[in-house]
Amino acid sequence: MKNIKAILFDLDGTLFHHQPSSGEIFVEHIRGLGFQVSEADRVRAEHWVHYYFAHSPEIQTDSETFKDDSNGFWVNFTQRRLIAFGVSLTRSVELAPQVSAYMSKAYKPEIYVPDDAHTLLNFLKESGYTLGMVSNRESPYQAEMQNMKLDCYFQFFLAGGEINSFKPDALIFEHALELAGTCAHETMYVGDNYFADIVGSQRAGLTPVLYDPINLFPDADCAVIKSLAEIPALLK
Repeated sequence: MKNIKAILFDLDGTLFHHQPSSGEIFVEHIRGLGFQVSEADRVRAEHWVHYYFAHSPEIQTDSETFKDDSNGFWVNFTQRRLIAFGVSLTRSVELAPQVSAYMSKAYKPEIYVPDDAHTLLNFLKESGYTLGMVSNRESPYQAEMQNMKLDCYFQFFLAGGEINSFKPDALIFEHALELAGTCAHETMYVGDNYFADIVGSQRAGLTPVLYDPINLFPDADCAVIKSLAEIPALLK
């Protein structure tokens, strides 16, 4: 870690947080429908959501199938999510339209930046580290960064859609290294999605750090932090 010159961050789930989370609202709703949801069910479903949005083969297929049908995509996603909770295929097909409609109406989270993020980013910038952001978003997101007053810390922002490469593909990380002007062994990557952020950065040879405040991946084969404030200690 002492040789690190650049630190790259994921955006959603790492620097951008949603309160309440989608999983909290989803669990509350299906419990209201009479389903018993154990802690094991909740963790399994959260793992599946992380996997799905890590540019999985399933989301690639679904995006192509429902490319002109946003509602159909989210109904299909909800069906898959219910199955991940242990709901039978028949009941999942039956309930998916209703649950998807409820989530669309009820899930209006507040987006916030953790209190320790500005302190950390300011410290890293003043310490001379090159800072960049790498997201699986389809479109550029600089305007959002400006609105959240995060743009001043970063040298670059990279969206997967800009180069048609999405984490965990190695290509998006290699492109980020070019933007950072550093080698892989000199670069740390911090993200919350094990399947996208850790697997992808490991493939590209970066030093991965998993941000996991709720202990979703207790067996992760990399450095794990529960708070962004832990990063300076890692660098020492």
